[in-house]
Amino acid sequence: MAGVDVLLVSLGTTAGLRAADADLASALQRAGASVAIEDVPRVRRLRTFALTDLAQAHASRRAAERGIGLRRPRALVYSTTTAALRWPRPGAIRFDATAAGNRPGRHGAWQRPVERRRLAAAPLLLPWSAGALREAGLGEEEEEGEEERAIVVPVAAEASGPRAARRDVAALTYAAHPQKKGLDRVLAAWAAAHREGETLVVAGAPAEARVAQPGVEFTGLLAYDEYRALLRRTRIFVTAPRREDYGISQLEALADGCRLVTTPAPGPYAALPIARALDARLVAVDLAPAIRAGLDAPADGYSERAASALAPFAQRAIDAVVAEAVVPRLLGGRSGSAAAVT
Repeated sequence: MAGVDVLLVSLGTTAGLRAADADLASALQRAGASVAIEDVPRVRRLRTFALTDLAQAHASRRAAERGIGLRRPRALVYSTTTAALRWPRPGAIRFDATAAGNRPGRHGAWQRPVERRRLAAAPLLLPWSAGALREAGLGEEEEEGEEERAIVVPVAAEASGPRAARRDVAALTYAAHPQKKGLDRVLAAWAAAHREGETLVVAGAPAEARVAQPGVEFTGLLAYDEYRALLRRTRIFVTAPRREDYGISQLEALADGCRLVTTPAPGPYAALPIARALDARLVAVDLAPAIRAGLDAPADGYSERAASALAPFAQRAIDAVVAEAVVPRLLGGRSGSAAAVT
């Protein structure tokens, strides 16, 4: 089998990660590189994060070895630091967050030191956000030349279609992972803040998290296009994550014209500095007053300023970064040959 320019080892433990990997592969292809995706077989959740990560790292190594043997790639990209922990060959590391950030204490006892070595040895780092780079212990404070080894490549967040003439949904939250997304905190704040006739729509929450409450409507898991259409009808998007690795749902909400009401969660959280710059009143530990500010007294020009702030997240901007910076670094300055993504 003919060799490819880039082999992308995709751990893909969530639908979001799988979609992000497919988008990166497509961007590399549009830049002229031939790309193959090697999917890592799913690993069942084990007793602890440490054991699960170890099983996933082993599975990623086997997938990488298989892909290297079949595809003979010029360059490797490991998607997530976990995928790179037992790499058979150094390659670029694509990550939204690090074990140093999301595996505290015993949860990351073995992962964190190995991750540090892999990040140091990787020829190229491709964080989703500047926050992810800082959490990795890199960034502006690094020694001269270090930033050239890291290129921020966001996951795209663009408007999904024409905005509704009338925004008839007061508030929306996304809670496919209720504990992580702080659904309990959102519901408590809504109970304190909402007025008669206002409804909070909760999308994606599993059945066990759907607790009847005045002014709250649960939709269950929606088709993606249906969910984005709902965003275009919504005035504020409310979220209270306990930690946010990236926050694609928040970025998509901003792209579709919602005002973002959020807690100042730890983690890379790409939308957080944007939300603060747009209207600092809407970023608060106490969400109830922030909800009312977002509904009753929106800041002037919020949606227009949000669209400007999201310019780096447009697919066109990301394609330019991939073509002008990523592909030359991956392939040593030589352009790739166009080929289908497999």
